[in-house]
Amino acid sequence: MRLATIKLHGAEIAGIVTRKGILPVAALNAYKGTGWKEDMMSLIQANHIPGLTKWYNEGGKEELESIPGLVPTEEVVYAPLYRNPKRIFGIGLNYADHAKDIGNAAPTGFPGSFFKMADTLVGYGDDILLPKLKEAQKTTAEAELGIIMGRDCRDVPEEEWESAIVGYTTILDMTEESILKGNDFVPGNPRYLTIVKNFPTFFSFGPQLVTPDEVPDVLKLEVQSVHNGEIHAKNTVDHMTHVPSRLVSLHSSIPARVPHSGRRHRRVPHRRPRWLRDGAAEEPRRGSQAALRKIKNFNISGGNYHGSGFEG
Repeated sequence: MRLATIKLHGAEIAGIVTRKGILPVAALNAYKGTGWKEDMMSLIQANHIPGLTKWYNEGGKEELESIPGLVPTEEVVYAPLYRNPKRIFGIGLNYADHAKDIGNAAPTGFPGSFFKMADTLVGYGDDILLPKLKEAQKTTAEAELGIIMGRDCRDVPEEEWESAIVGYTTILDMTEESILKGNDFVPGNPRYLTIVKNFPTFFSFGPQLVTPDEVPDVLKLEVQSVHNGEIHAKNTVDHMTHVPSRLVSLHSSIPARVPHSGRRHRRVPHRRPRWLRDGAAEEPRRGSQAALRKIKNFNISGGNYHGSGFEG
């Protein structure tokens, strides 16, 4: 099953993705007299998604086609899957080949985790705003696999990691890379990571939550970064240094809410990362799921794209 959060009548509500559009959970409740929570965060916190998935897989998918209240695909306006997660962990340099791209070794003992702030969140189709600082010369964007935690948890064994998650999504993670590496205005320093990862709109979240039953082997997923319709970079999850089972287990000792798995693609051969420029469109893709982003440029002429991640 696939879920999304859409904007409808001034609210952000959860809905189930169908072939023709999205049916709000509220419409399902009204038709069947059920009591599913009607926004994404509440669905997760109430542990309703597993039950809703069971109903969907046992005939609900077909029943959805006849329930009134569908929002047609062409009228859907997406929001982020939810607002204000407790924690967002990013996992840096989690692909060895990407680490080589920027002259670093991939962390092996522990992942290179970092925090993203909730107020960096934007949704499908929202603008990504390039920073106004004169020091911000090169903003980058990378597609990432988002792993959405289904419950507060502590010390989850690796072999039980899937019991702690509620689904997967696509993420576009932005970094002000030129500040991190240094430029004519500022010397680079790895301790700038919190700053360069947390400008407004630097975390594009969604548009769809894909339940685990649709992903029989997460290691076989391919994640793509798409720039103006062209695949710019890609990789499969099995090329991660720290795979999802390790990431969920480790971050549950903190504990975790939303991890994104980090530099989750392989660069297309002989391609350097493109700068994000005014009017360009970026997509993170996971399978058939895609999310388009429009770029707005404030006082600078260029940007670029890169990422890491983990969600919940």
